[in-house]
Amino acid sequence: MSALLPCSAHLLHLYYSAVPRAAPLRCRCTCCVFSHWMCVCAMTEEFITCDLTCSSPSADSEETLKPVKTAEMECEQPIFSVLSDGVKQQKEAGDTSTTTTTTNTATDAESGIFSGECELCVEHETELDWFCGTELKLICSHCAIVGPCHGHTVTPLATRVTAVRNQLVDVCEKIQLQALRIERFIDQTLTAKEQKLQTAASRAREQVVAQISAAREALEEEEQRLLEEVQREEERVEQCLLTQRAHWSQALESLSQTRSSLVHTLTHTPDAQLVTSVQEIAERVEETEGVGEPCDTEQLNLNPACSDSKLLRSLWATAVLLGPNAYGSSNLKFDERTVSPLLSLSDDFCTLTFAHKKTRQSPPYDPARFDCWPNALGSVPMSSGTHSWVVDVGQSAAFKVGVCYSSLERKGSGNEARLGYNSQSWVLSHYDGDYSFCHAGKKVPLQVVKRPQRIGLLLDWLSQTLMFYEPDSSAVLYSITHHFSAPLLLACAVTDRSITILH
Repeated sequence: MSALLPCSAHLLHLYYSAVPRAAPLRCRCTCCVFSHWMCVCAMTEEFITCDLTCSSPSADSEETLKPVKTAEMECEQPIFSVLSDGVKQQKEAGDTSTTTTTTNTATDAESGIFSGECELCVEHETELDWFCGTELKLICSHCAIVGPCHGHTVTPLATRVTAVRNQLVDVCEKIQLQALRIERFIDQTLTAKEQKLQTAASRAREQVVAQISAAREALEEEEQRLLEEVQREEERVEQCLLTQRAHWSQALESLSQTRSSLVHTLTHTPDAQLVTSVQEIAERVEETEGVGEPCDTEQLNLNPACSDSKLLRSLWATAVLLGPNAYGSSNLKFDERTVSPLLSLSDDFCTLTFAHKKTRQSPPYDPARFDCWPNALGSVPMSSGTHSWVVDVGQSAAFKVGVCYSSLERKGSGNEARLGYNSQSWVLSHYDGDYSFCHAGKKVPLQVVKRPQRIGLLLDWLSQTLMFYEPDSSAVLYSITHHFSAPLLLACAVTDRSITILH
């Protein structure tokens, strides 16, 4: 339906000025059925003469264009419906002769034939106004009834042209939306990643410098190595961002070129050539589908391990724990409300003892209390600064010490309330001589040369580091760097003898 299509100038104008307020095919076009094609744009309210001409000239073109100048164009209404309604209004307003002329002109326009001369069938010398879907060629009505295409799948040429053009309009709109998504990914996601990269790299530098300052003379070489590692990681992520930006910019340019080509095909290709070029058009559309959708990946983030050093952690912890400004949490105790019925709590709220069945008591119900697992939580939440404390595990053969979020489940026998078996708790576990670090149900076996009588914990909120160490030798048993999103509480469990918080 060529009479229902927007002019070439406005389709290209729409593409090159695609902005959120200008939806795909927002420009509405109409046709003066008597004189020449005119186009009115909803954005500029100006008329522009199209390259196309109608077959029936008339002196009433100015009267025909009057309703077009004042018509209210809805942005969401398909352009085919808008222009069809315009033709319908002209038919209703005109006299009988004008109605006949308009109908004939609309029929010619809807056929999509740009040329004033129609091709004739060589065999029957009649107009090629049908399309054979079996042999993919133009035929006349005699070819379809008694000719070589009898029994084939045939369609009126106007219907076939309309279907092809509608498909091209849908494809162009789809490509434009995909281009907008890629532009948004480049402008928003990649830009935000660059800002996040700078923040993460700055935080890593601050962490490295802050830790090395505690033992500067012994760690000069380590400092240099770590800073270079952060720099390399930053450059790697920056290169990934540049690569992503270049890739998607190229994809966007490719989509733009393909869409421009399809728009040109849509608006300038004669019907006969258009319907026989479907395969070529399909190949170009297939190329655009291979571009894919942009997505965020971990490769665009700074790896926090670039600032991690076993040597640095050990020496830093020694400096913090044994230095003149050693940290400690003298007011850290167990919260009585959280203590499981399987445990008993000392009068000073510092010792947990596994209770045998005969000595167990049934405490009053409390929503904060663990009812199935032998757990208890600390009373002081930690969300800033540096904290350290020591737990005397004595001769206990089964215990857990660590931290957890206050939102940890308290009821039931599921893993949600079991320390180390969910994403909200981090504990060092000892059972029957085996030591391991447990988090989210995953265990990391630990090699312990000498069974410790005491286990120390160091939590540095600035660097988001949790460390388990042996206080007597300051040997690090295990260390983890994790982004803690909420305040942490001391978390302990014991099923053999007792454990005590030391001050």
